[in-house]
Amino acid sequence: MVSWNELMAEAVDRLVALDVPEPELSARWIARQATGTDASEWLEVADRPATKRQVAAFDRMVERRCAGEPLQYVLGSWGFRSLDLFIDRRVLIPRPETEIIAERALAEADRLTRARPTNRPGTASDVVVVDLGTGSGAIGLSLALERPGTEVWLTDLSDEALQVARANLAGIGRAGGRVRVAGGSWFEALPNELVGRVGVAVANPPYVAAEADLEPQVAGWEPLSALLADADGTAHLIELIDAAPGWLLDDGALVLEMAPDQVEAMVYRARRRFGEVEPVRDLAGRQRGLVGRFPRIGD
Repeated sequence: MVSWNELMAEAVDRLVALDVPEPELSARWIARQATGTDASEWLEVADRPATKRQVAAFDRMVERRCAGEPLQYVLGSWGFRSLDLFIDRRVLIPRPETEIIAERALAEADRLTRARPTNRPGTASDVVVVDLGTGSGAIGLSLALERPGTEVWLTDLSDEALQVARANLAGIGRAGGRVRVAGGSWFEALPNELVGRVGVAVANPPYVAAEADLEPQVAGWEPLSALLADADGTAHLIELIDAAPGWLLDDGALVLEMAPDQVEAMVYRARRRFGEVEPVRDLAGRQRGLVGRFPRIGD
């Protein structure tokens, strides 16, 4: 019988021959998925023989990776903050820059909670957070799980994306009781009773220019409707910036992800709607979003 180390070596050779990025990493992740082990447990099974069922599962995943399918889709799940999210081709792959946006949304929720000292989970004083265009639910579910004093709404225009978000919602346990899911375009998906009650609106909208030259691994696999916007990629950003004031609390905030070359123009536009606007930087120090806070200073 063949050992896992031997299977790994064969898989790496196949991936290298096809110029698949990071072949060793892909083979290791797939092997761990097939064995049901984490990084620390893997060392204990690496020299052991694989069962026929494990070999079959491993080979199927390697074939998919050899065909160019992103590793995250092959595995069927990917980490985002403290979440292990189910993902497939109906939603975007969660990315590190979006974790930064979630971090800023958490900070804004904390700011609003501190301003409400009598706040108690399960009461009307919970901070309302809306994750617009939620996709897999990564941002909104992180807020629900990490901040008990929030009422979270997940919205998306795509019914398929909402199916994935609901699957991930089922995986967060009791925190899911404070989460609602609604279909529709941006703020239009929300009920009218939330007008003027939203504490934090957060979104990672499509912001890639329609004619952008995407990497094959992105263009061939991820949902383009969640990536591409208009000619310069700013149409949805502008829509969200302009619509947010009608939904936010007097001290609420809008948190948006965008491309580095869009930040300056979007900050300028947001300053016409909000009293305070600041850019958000990613781990590499690049500007990747903005936070706009009330009170606004005029339309």
